[in-house]
Amino acid sequence: MLIGVLALQGDVREHIKALLECGVTAVEVRTATEIEKVEALVIPGGESTTISKLARAFGLFETIQKRIQSGMPVYGSCAGLILLSDRVLDAIEGQETFGGLDITSRRNAFGRQVDSFESDLEFKGLTGPNFRAVFIRAPWIEEYGAKVEVLAEVNGHPVAVRSGNILATSFHPELISDNRIHRYFVEEICRSAQKVGA
Repeated sequence: MLIGVLALQGDVREHIKALLECGVTAVEVRTATEIEKVEALVIPGGESTTISKLARAFGLFETIQKRIQSGMPVYGSCAGLILLSDRVLDAIEGQETFGGLDITSRRNAFGRQVDSFESDLEFKGLTGPNFRAVFIRAPWIEEYGAKVEVLAEVNGHPVAVRSGNILATSFHPELISDNRIHRYFVEEICRSAQKVGA
């Protein structure tokens, strides 16, 4: 399986390392042609407005949107969650998202960089101990649709969700050595999509 990591900004190498540990091939993608070739996509953290503007500038925006709409498995962490949201609160004027996930996310909901924190989460679908989640200028999910499954919460706010072929987390699992979130994406979402398409 070939999984692309959108390499416009953010923790690209860390996501690739985690995916390789899960037994798949992972590559950086920066062009529409490269995005067309991958079977799944990871949208890393960073600055959501910057990523969307760069995607527009490099002619990737519509390609990513169309691949998501066609059912390509996609995982977004932090800014990636915002970019997958159908609706965003506290967005800057004109901010665009790829969409596909029936949620309303709130940018920087947990505060500024100085308010970054870690938390041990119960994550539905993971075995073993609670997951140590790293939150950096993180969003949370304010509202979500009927087809969205909440996988983890912090203080009553959803911070990890799944809907069909889309997985999104408010936190950065690529920053720790525990690759269970990436393995969940590969095994539960990407492999399931392969079976459906077989």
